[in-house]
Amino acid sequence: MLAYLTRRIAFGAVVLMGTSLITFAVAFLVPADPAVTLAGAKADPQTLATIRREMGLDKPIYVQYGLYLGRALHGDLGRSYIRRESVSALIEERLPATAILAVTAIVLSLILGIAMGVIAAANRGRALDHALLFTSLALVSIPVFWLGTMLLIAGGLYLRSFPLGGLSGPRSLVLPAITLALGSAGYYSRILHTNLTEALDQDYVRTARSKGVSRTGVMLHHAMANALLPLVTLAGLDLAGMLSGVVLTETVFNWPGIGRLAYEAVFNLDVPLIMGTVLFSALLIVVANLVVDIVYIWLDPRISLAETR
Repeated sequence: MLAYLTRRIAFGAVVLMGTSLITFAVAFLVPADPAVTLAGAKADPQTLATIRREMGLDKPIYVQYGLYLGRALHGDLGRSYIRRESVSALIEERLPATAILAVTAIVLSLILGIAMGVIAAANRGRALDHALLFTSLALVSIPVFWLGTMLLIAGGLYLRSFPLGGLSGPRSLVLPAITLALGSAGYYSRILHTNLTEALDQDYVRTARSKGVSRTGVMLHHAMANALLPLVTLAGLDLAGMLSGVVLTETVFNWPGIGRLAYEAVFNLDVPLIMGTVLFSALLIVVANLVVDIVYIWLDPRISLAETR
């Protein structure tokens, strides 16, 4: 187990290194001069040169990258050009709002997805099965931006039952959480339906039925045990993606999370903030992959560490 964890951590470190290198390289392609952004378009050349020297922008690119990487390893992701604040502090400030939205959405999507998948599999080949599969396909296909806008118009503007944006209490969480959850729920239900359908045709399920186990008992205690395993991987990675900021949903609902922060950074060409949010997202995904691998092995002892190499 220790050797496996060491390999996974090393692989994650390589991924983060590559992400930092790519984002740093892209930053030099962005048509924005940090010195002009800080001092203003009317600043004199001497002031601009002083700012570039203080920020280390006059050094070779590889030196700048080395300095950036060294600061990042100590949790310092630089300072926002526009907000004039620490990028790490800004991400930390926005993380709770994104975490509340992400956890609520992932729980709701699992509840809906598992319920739809189980009901569809229990009615395999019937009209209800086809209706639920069509519904799940529709949920996966609906654009998040459009769905969020429609829910905002219906629930906030016409019904006036929910706030029109922002984080102002439990009711403000409903619409963005539903927007995030529906697409994932549709995907989860299709995955679970496929796995349950395959599991119900296995020999151990036929054996359980021959021993007098009820249809419900076979579904819940035998087929579900194996069918739910892939959802662990999907849910873990989805949660990591949501925690890193769901840009479209948070933008539509003006949610004060990391996704909204990233959108504002791109809109304002705030390079350090863009790089910081991207690197933070990559870190969450790497950690989620490691946790999911460990949980998967723990849930299914039949999977040996050799098979996960």
